[in-house]
Amino acid sequence: MMRWFETWRSGLVALTLIFLTAMGALGFVSPAMAAQLSATEVKVSLGNAAGELKFFPNTFEFVAGQTYKLLLENPSPEKHYFTSKDFADASWTRKVEAGNVEVKGDIRELELKPGATAEWMFVPMKPGTYTLRCTIPGHAEAGMTGEIIIK
Repeated sequence: MMRWFETWRSGLVALTLIFLTAMGALGFVSPAMAAQLSATEVKVSLGNAAGELKFFPNTFEFVAGQTYKLLLENPSPEKHYFTSKDFADASWTRKVEAGNVEVKGDIRELELKPGATAEWMFVPMKPGTYTLRCTIPGHAEAGMTGEIIIK
């Protein structure tokens, strides 16, 4: 029953965002409502040029129901993963954009090769504390972990 409710709630949020976006385009949404539709940008670096195995930053706090855009970059000389399945399950993904490709739907893990960038736009839905890690063997053990909090 709870899974059905979460699916229904995610769908309702999606329809609300689509409706409000359309209303804004027609001039029917106030500036205050338009501000709620815009995404708060959060920059995340997966490692650094020196090859440190860390997320910068490694702790994130989001408010349920607000829209965020993670701006992910990998300046390190090796690939890394941004993995937080439970967080992804607790959020509604509007889109992931990398290069000239836009992906929609469920996102579980993002792989960024050296020098790659990506944008993940999402709305956190379910409050809780979620674990973030790089799933490449040895990276999490070396410190490439983090925490994502939805309030």
